[in-house]
Amino acid sequence: MAENKTQPTDASVADYIASRASEQQTADCRQLMTLLKRVTRQPPKMWGPSIVGYGSYRYTYESGRTGEAPLAAFAIRGRELVIYVAVEGEEQASLLSRLGKHKMGKVCLYFKRLSDLDVAVLEKLVTNSIATVKRGETAAGR
Repeated sequence: MAENKTQPTDASVADYIASRASEQQTADCRQLMTLLKRVTRQPPKMWGPSIVGYGSYRYTYESGRTGEAPLAAFAIRGRELVIYVAVEGEEQASLLSRLGKHKMGKVCLYFKRLSDLDVAVLEKLVTNSIATVKRGETAAGR
């Protein structure tokens, strides 16, 4: 079975941010790091070359494939930042509707500036996402 490409590394989070982030993104990344560390009670760690992750969990797909992923994570994607969150369920949908200016993929929440978002709502989204992942209720965990 193929191994998951996104593994924890010893790369420097500070170097990653310095090499990719604009001045505004650097400030936003610092705020995100404070929020994610507070919520997870874990230090940041690089996962692969471009994801800053906090904590970890194991998952198993229906196919039997297993892997490890960060409980909470963010990345710099060009002019946008992305936070990886599970948004299944009515409460998460309600929070997303109050979050502010963003785009949502399956688990990727994209935004240009943290100031465009309600940070208290974002924190609740992340907290709920972690609880969902720990219960194994995400699509990957079914």
